[in-house]
Amino acid sequence: MFNRTVIIVLLVALFAGLGLLASRKFFADPAVAQPALQAVKLFPQPRELPDFALQQSDGTQLMPGELHGHWTIVFIGFTFCPDVCPTTLAQLAQAQRQWEALPESTRPRVLFVSVDPERDSPDRIGEYAHAFHRDTLAATADIPSLEAFTRSLSMVFAKVPAADGAPADQYSIDHSASMAVLDPRGRMAGVITGSAVDDPAAIAADLLALAGDSRP
Repeated sequence: MFNRTVIIVLLVALFAGLGLLASRKFFADPAVAQPALQAVKLFPQPRELPDFALQQSDGTQLMPGELHGHWTIVFIGFTFCPDVCPTTLAQLAQAQRQWEALPESTRPRVLFVSVDPERDSPDRIGEYAHAFHRDTLAATADIPSLEAFTRSLSMVFAKVPAADGAPADQYSIDHSASMAVLDPRGRMAGVITGSAVDDPAAIAADLLALAGDSRP
């Protein structure tokens, strides 16, 4: 009798579980296909970013909540960068001009983060970034905060000492050339890497598609 009772209980539990799974599948919201993208590689599941606080060029704090409601491209660099940074920001500006007509409430954003706080003051990075496009957000922070922030985006940077005989402040900075893509909840949703970073038309098309498909 005991064994028979156990079997009955197990069967009831099994069928109840199967019923729950079936109901979840039946009543769940239908999956919405992501738009076809050329430059942006979306992750299967966006990941939450740890808390951060950066100082924007206007003196205000940039915190996670400030990025909610928009798709955001994050690019790290420094204003003394001789080639990669100005080229990338110029290409991003081309993409930004393609979505200027979107309402401000849904317009994608570009965030330039300087990883050279020793030389890049908030005023300097603001003037630098806005020279490429007026809507570009610019921010920086102290080195520990920048290391934590960039690490959360799977990016890296490192100071390269000046050449022998050159002034000490003529150092350079090696940094990731890839870009992070944050979704409207401020989560890291994807990346732009490789040759795609040099394709402003594809970046613009992808962000326009994502902005039209953005969901809370």
